[in-house]
Amino acid sequence: MKTNSYIGGLIQGIASLLVGMKTTMTVFCRQKTTEQYPENRASLKLSDRFRGTLTMPHNDKNEHHCIACGLCQIACPNDTIQVTSEMVETEDGKKKKILVKYEYDLGSCMFCQLCVNACPHDAITFDQKFEHAVFDRTKLVLTLNHPASRVTSTPSPKGGGLNSK
Repeated sequence: MKTNSYIGGLIQGIASLLVGMKTTMTVFCRQKTTEQYPENRASLKLSDRFRGTLTMPHNDKNEHHCIACGLCQIACPNDTIQVTSEMVETEDGKKKKILVKYEYDLGSCMFCQLCVNACPHDAITFDQKFEHAVFDRTKLVLTLNHPASRVTSTPSPKGGGLNSK
């Protein structure tokens, strides 16, 4: 066992104190990132990586990119997403799966973004909304597809499909 002298311990203690003071002064002089919420609600700037609420973007024709494949539902670790679909027959006699209801339980979401990453058509995304205080948890169960919405005929930004390159 090695013993330090009194002077050696004192010098080591002062050096340790100076390292801590350097860290403190570095953080003290750094630009502040604290937001004075809710006073600055109008000018509030959130990070682009912020995950607020899961949304399904619709265009002006009430069309979305969701093909009801269910990959987002499978990727969700705590069953936050429930995709309800049905098979319909098209004009040319082929069967096609269409989205009936896309339910999202905001109250049990972990905001892990696994559902967004699993979606091959960029049909869902997170927005910047974060104020979700409610008294009744049933109000946190949201239906993301709009009434009478349908799948868009234009290809999705990713190119779509599991076999796309």
